[in-house]
Formats: sequence, C-alpha cells, structure tokens
Amino acid sequence: MTLSRFAILDPAAGISGDMLLGALIDAGAPRAWLQELPARLGLEGVTVEIERSSRCGISCTKVSVRLRDGGSESPSPEYVAPHPHDHGPPDRRPGRHSHDHHDPRVAGAHRHLPELLEIIDRAPLSPHVRERARQAFRLLCEEEGNAHGVPAEAVALHEVGAVDAVVDIVGGIEGFERLGIERVYSRPVALGNGWIRTAHGVVAVPAPVTTRLLEGLDIGPDGPVVGEATTPTGAVMLRVLSAGAPPARFRPVRTAWGAGGRDPEHYPNALRLLLAEPASEAAQVVTLSSDLDDLSPEYIDPLREALMAAGALDVQVWGTQMKKGRPGFRVEAICTTSAEDQVLEAFFLHSTTAGVRRSLADRVTLPRRQIHISAAEGLTVAVKVLETPGGPRVKAEFEDVRLVAERLGRPAHELAREIEASARALVAESAAGGSRSQKEQG
Repeated sequence: MTLSRFAILDPAAGISGDMLLGALIDAGAPRAWLQELPARLGLEGVTVEIERSSRCGISCTKVSVRLRDGGSESPSPEYVAPHPHDHGPPDRRPGRHSHDHHDPRVAGAHRHLPELLEIIDRAPLSPHVRERARQAFRLLCEEEGNAHGVPAEAVALHEVGAVDAVVDIVGGIEGFERLGIERVYSRPVALGNGWIRTAHGVVAVPAPVTTRLLEGLDIGPDGPVVGEATTPTGAVMLRVLSAGAPPARFRPVRTAWGAGGRDPEHYPNALRLLLAEPASEAAQVVTLSSDLDDLSPEYIDPLREALMAAGALDVQVWGTQMKKGRPGFRVEAICTTSAEDQVLEAFFLHSTTAGVRRSLADRVTLPRRQIHISAAEGLTVAVKVLETPGGPRVKAEFEDVRLVAERLGRPAHELAREIEASARALVAESAAGGSRSQKEQG
C-alpha cells in the first residue's frame, strides 16, 4: 500500500464548485455517490447530472446540479458594454441563473446561513466533512456580509445558488474523503478579467466577495482566461481545502479534469486535479548540527525523539571532545527544507544549545513504498520495499515487529524473518502479475 498520497488542485483556468465536482468524478470518485448526495442532504427534487465533455480537445467530466424545475447555476458571461438603449437587468431566461444572488432585492426564495448549517448538521456526514462544510458556509456568508455591510446571518442566498453551493461544498469536501485523500495542495489560481453583471450591477472581475475569499492565497497569471474564472464557491473551497503550495517534488499517479460551464474556443475552461505521491528519491535536504557539553547524556535520547517528531529524516549522535577537554556530543539532524523551521525549534527547545550549524546537501535515495503483512488476525506489520537496481529489497518496520511480537509472545527476530519472507513472496507475485498484464496488452 502506498502511503501519503495527496491531491494538487491546478486552477490555471480558475475554479468553481461544479468544476471541482467534475474533477473528483474524473479522478475516480463514484458517480452514484454524487448523484445520491442531494437526497442525503434532504434536498428534495434536486438532481445531479454527470456527463463526459470536452474543453479545447481535453476530455473532461461535466457536473450540473439541477432543481426540480430544471434550473441550474450558469456561469457569469464576460461583460460586454451594452447598447446605449439597453438598460435591462442581467439575463433571466427560464432555467438559467447567474451566480450572484445574495441581494434580497432579487425575487424568489432565499436561504440564510442558519438554515444552511442546519442542512449540514442533519445530513449523515463524517465529523471531518461536517466541520469543513460548516467552516466553508460561515466563511462564505461572513465575507459576503463584509462586502455588502450586513451580518453573516442576514445574507440571503437565492434558492438556486444556495442549493448549488450546498451540493458543491459538501460534495467537494466529501469527494476527497471518498478518494482516500487527506491532504490537498493548490497551485496559483487564475481570476479572469473583464466585467460581469450581478444583482448589484456591473462589477470588475473578481467579484468583491471572491476577492475577500482569496486573501492569503497565491494568485497566478490569467493568460488567455476571460470573464469570471474563479467563483465565490471555488474560492471558499480553496480556502478550506488547500494546505498551500505543493511539495517541490512529487510523482503524479492520476490526472483528472473538471469542465466549467463556458466553452471558449481559445483555452480549456477546466480544472486540473492531480493525484500524486511523494518523490523523495532525489531532493535537497538540510543538515542541522550542534555540539553539546552541558546536556546530561540521559537527555540525548529525548532530544533525538523530539527532532524526529518535528520532521527530521534521520538523527545521528556521536561523542566529541569539547574545549578545555570536556566530553560532549555532536547531534546532527537531516530534514527536508520544508521541515527545517520545526526541526530547528525542536533543537532549541529540547537541548541546551545556543546555536545550530546549517548546511544544504543533495540526497539521492532509492524509490520506496510500504506494504502491510498480516502477522495474525487483526495484527499487521508495515514493511518497507526499496526498488534497487538488483530488484526489490524488503525491511520490516522495527516498532511494528516489536509490538506484534510482544502481543504474540514470540521472539522479535523470528517474527521479522517470517514477515520479510512473506513480503518478498508478495512483491514477487505482484511483479509477475504486472508482467503478464503488460504482455497481454501488448
């Protein structure tokens, strides 16, 4: 089993709720799950349409949330200056609704924040999904209220926009849970350009609430993108889902695309979603070291544990002779550049040092993965598999072996030998199956 698989959102053409749902389905989230979501949320008569589509030749998945009357959210078109005699309102054709319906002056049913939170609280959702969805709606209504000078609880979302947002937000969060993804990163987001019509009049892209929701996120170049590229729902999803920029090195394992509502000829209006694994075989690492002569030796091991817990990849300790002939210890921790600050903090917090030396180095390691081998009913041992030029090499994780051996009352070294033999057989069987599959495809 591969550990630490994560997702990367690439909103180079912007992001909206339906684009994210389409990308999640394209990445392998079950269609039936999404189509059944409105009923789980208690949204009677609401349906989800899923279809294959194309954006500039790229095959995508298009998701549309529809009310009982067939109405759905439609993308805000790029604004073109109206004819001098055209003083009419934005497009209100039956079955189509622009996204900005937070103005209570707009006719039709509305929903407010307390009602939306009640829908989320009643639905059978995991605690993680419920908490993130509540956070998203509160943030969305707070920023909408700030933009228009009203309290969050007084913000009125038009029925179509509210229903669409409920499905988009809950589905966007729960979709990653269905894919087994716990960590989501994001690349810089495009905003679009031009002007759009809203219930409040003509405003520049991005809309005021979108601007507020994007605070703290990396903004990318618009390139050829026109009109509104990132919607308020898309922006709030980035805020609650993204853990920031992706790792410097990673290995993509699947690419998915979610289609937007518009289909311009000169660029693909779609959200790219990458599922990836860490690629630690070649990376830059930081070496942090310090010489200690005033720390009792019995506290060296707690220091080592604290450095590892902070993110160190390895910690080494050896004896040294300090000034004036005092015996001491040199402690050296190796970590990734992203973990440097946490490891430094642990160094100063858990040792007596007044300074730490720092150097950069390039590290090359073998590709690795991890599998789990059953030792007894309900007990498994993690086994590291290294891909060497001479073939796979396996090594049982010591802590797992120790704990399982204690539970079974067996010698740890014998259990480790058996587990590693089973792991070698499993890896060989998997490799043979992969070779047969390639021959059959050939």
